Amino acid sequence: MKIYMDYNATTPLREEVRASLIEDLAVYGNASSMHAAGREARNRVEKSRRQIGELLGVPAKTIIFTSGGSESNNTVFNTMRRLASDSRGAPLGSGRRTIITSAIEHPCVLNSAKYLESLGFPVYFLPVDGDGKIRMDELKKILSPETLLVSVMMANNEIGTIQDIKEIAALAKAAGAWMHTDAVQAVGKIPVNAAELGVDYLTMSAHKIYGPKGIGALYVKEHAPLFPLVHGGHQEEGMRAGTYNNTGILGFGTAAELAKQGLERYSNTMNALRIRLREGLLEKVPHIKINGHPQDVLPNTLNVSFPGAEGEAILLSMDLAGIEASTGSACASGSLDPSHVLLAIGAGPELAHGSIRFSLGLGVSEADIDYVVETVAAIIKRLRSMSTIV
Repeated sequence: MKIYMDYNATTPLREEVRASLIEDLAVYGNASSMHAAGREARNRVEKSRRQIGELLGVPAKTIIFTSGGSESNNTVFNTMRRLASDSRGAPLGSGRRTIITSAIEHPCVLNSAKYLESLGFPVYFLPVDGDGKIRMDELKKILSPETLLVSVMMANNEIGTIQDIKEIAALAKAAGAWMHTDAVQAVGKIPVNAAELGVDYLTMSAHKIYGPKGIGALYVKEHAPLFPLVHGGHQEEGMRAGTYNNTGILGFGTAAELAKQGLERYSNTMNALRIRLREGLLEKVPHIKINGHPQDVLPNTLNVSFPGAEGEAILLSMDLAGIEASTGSACASGSLDPSHVLLAIGAGPELAHGSIRFSLGLGVSEADIDYVVETVAAIIKRLRSMSTIV
């Protein structure tokens, strides 16, 4: 038996996506070439661009293909660096250099912000409350005529808390700042309309919505500035060089179309499974803590702290029982440090070290949920019996 519950780390390819990838392997033309083979490849690229634009509720021309979420996020921060500095890296006289982000962002945003901080940019890492919501009073207090960028993720990858990006964007724009949201975990799980949100930049990634790895997109609002991170040819209107990843882009477009078609059903199904898992664990396992906002949360994400049991031991025991989950972000899986997200919400090192993220997806059944509840209950009982903490 194998039950996969790590869909926030990555998703398997949907059968329709797999079929589209196989079909595209026969399309060998370079999408930048002007001959018939190139035009055929380019037509497929542009179809996918339209499909992704439709998922986000924006024109196709505002979508730029990248290698994934990390590149998209880095492109935005590189753009801010270029806007605020001359060719030698010296500050320009506009006065806008302050970066505002949150304490619970994905590592690629946190480290991009820290890099700008090392170059002399003032950077504020907004605190969050116990449910993972950013403290809006702090944001209002920090926003000023010096603010260049506000970057807040739409939904957290570890605890699933959803931020009010529309309100945050309105505050940022009123202060004259650019607004970016990392929506990698939100797109395909909840409705995401980039135009209605009022953001200037929005990041998404194919492998989070049952598409292929190595392909992502950046929404750039019309007239918002953008400087290329990757220099080279004329691809993507000169904003992202490199030969088009035709196969990945085609798979991305198919996955986006499927996500749009099935969004409501997916959300309702995942939410019911998440509630079943949460209530089952609360009933069968004493003294646990559910992390994240009780209502404003991704329908597929449940983060649970198990006092008296160590996260790695829980994970290994679950794996032996055929259950695949995570202790947090896959991008930080090699670290022994407690989750920065759980520390930010005040969980403390002990709870942070004893936390498991269950992220559900297509293919998970009610029977799977019931098996996980019974199995995890037995694992925690056994681990606690050997613990000196509880």
